[in-house]
Amino acid sequence: MAVQKSRVTPSRKGMRQSHDRLKAPAISTESATGETHRRHHISADGYYRGKKVIETPDAGDND
Repeated sequence: MAVQKSRVTPSRKGMRQSHDRLKAPAISTESATGETHRRHHISADGYYRGKKVIETPDAGDND
């Protein structure tokens, strides 16, 4: 079993763990619809950078 050679100080431990925290995803607003979505992902309406890139079923189309 691996055993550390010397004690890790709280300062050293904190410096190592400083980049391990979860960050909130970057959010963007779609210019065409005003909808918020993750950066570099299409919106729920199928828009990306102001253009319709994928057809999505309409919510009122239940036939």
